[in-house]
This record gives sequence, structure tokens and C-alpha cells, in this order.
Amino acid sequence: MTEQGVRQATLTRRQKQRLSRAAQYAVFVAAVLAFALGADWGRLRNQFAQGDIARQMFPDVITLALKNTVLYTLSGFALGLVLGLVIALMRLSSVGPYRWVAGVYIEIFRGLPALLIFVFIGVAVPLAFPGTEIVGGTYGKAALALGLVGAAYMAETFRAGIQAVPEGQTEAARSLGFSPARAMLSVVVPQAVRIILPPLTNELIILFKDSSLVLLLGVTLEERELSKYGRDLASTTANSTPILVAGLCYLLVTVPLGFVVRRMEAK
Repeated sequence: MTEQGVRQATLTRRQKQRLSRAAQYAVFVAAVLAFALGADWGRLRNQFAQGDIARQMFPDVITLALKNTVLYTLSGFALGLVLGLVIALMRLSSVGPYRWVAGVYIEIFRGLPALLIFVFIGVAVPLAFPGTEIVGGTYGKAALALGLVGAAYMAETFRAGIQAVPEGQTEAARSLGFSPARAMLSVVVPQAVRIILPPLTNELIILFKDSSLVLLLGVTLEERELSKYGRDLASTTANSTPILVAGLCYLLVTVPLGFVVRRMEAK
């Protein structure tokens, strides 16, 4: 093929790429216009954007619902973080029963829907242990349920992070006289935590959304989280504006956390 032919072929490929991009943009614009022109914005506004109803939700939606949601999430995340690290170390242990127990735990709690875990904590535990009260009441039950769910995923995250630390770090610690346990906890785990910070933050976002299942535990008016609070008001007012406001409150937390995750992944 001559040099002129090569240039023409190259130009043709570029033109095809430009046409393909132009077609994709055209389809996107057409879809947006179809949605914008076809939707009944008046009905949507009446059902989801009533300003007077939204104003009635403040400050309780922040000082009560959002506060409870954050408390449920942080307590569950803290428990899941500790339990997840223990399960990960058991999964990496040279002792067979430890590995088997950790593997069974991960497969069960990672495979079951979070909803069933909340039902188990709220219904099965009181039936199995009559008269036994979980410390902290609803907050304790929520922390336990979220922690059990999160620990299964965090354990695998910790395991991947620990295995990503170079073996030479353990060998160097052992050469300095560290015991295997001390080398793991003092040298390997801190380095693994730096590696797994982005996925751990993602797990925090997931638990923040899963906290909406706390309503299955039977909460009082003062223990309601965002989803329960929004649904109760939506039922009272016969309008969906409270649900939209509750959703915006979720985004108020998850969007900044998502930005933090992207920044950490970039670094």
C-alpha cells in the first residue's frame, strides 16, 4: 500500500470514530429530551417537592433521623472492622479449624441478604435465648446486625490487603526478634490497612445504606433512622416529599464519602 493509501485509511478510521461518537451523543441527547418532554413535571412536583412539607421535617430530619443513621452505621462499622480483622487472621492461620470456621462464617454472612440477618437478630435471638437482652437496646441490635454483615466483607478485604504486603516485611520483622503474632499486628496489618482504605470506605457507604433495615428491629419514634422517618411522614402527609428529603440526606453523606474514596484510589 502506498503512503497516500495509508493516510487515506487512517483518515477513514478517524472519521468512523467521530461518526460513532456523534451518534452516541445524538442518542443520549434524544433520550434526555424524550424524558424531559414526556414527564409530567407538575404531578412530580406536587408529589415529591412540596416545600411546606419539607420545611416541617427540619430540624428533626437532621438532629434525629440522620443522627441515628450515623450512629447505627458507625457502631456497626466499628464492630465489623474488629470482627473482620479477627476473621481475616483466622482465615490466614495455619490452624485448620480456625480457617474452616472463618471460611464458613464468610460464606454464610456474605451469601445471606442483610434483611435476613436483621430478622435473625430481632426475632431468632430472643426466641433462642429467652430473657436475654442485647446491650444498648435497638442501637446494640443494629450495631450487631450491621457488624455481622460488614465483617464478612471486611474480612476478605483485610485478607487481600495482608497478602498484598511483601513477604520481606514479615521476614525483616522476624529477623529483629518479633514473634509471628507481633510481626503480623505491628508490621503487616498497619501496612495492609493503608492498602485497603478505599474498599473499607466503600464498605462504610454500604453499611450507611443498609442501616435502613433497622426498622425491622422495631424502633421507637426517637430511634427512627432516615428511611423510617421519611416513610412515616409520607404516610402521615399522603405525600412523597419526605422520602425525597430523606434520600437527599443520604446523599449528603454518601457523595462526600464517594469523593474521598476516589481521591484515595487516585493516590
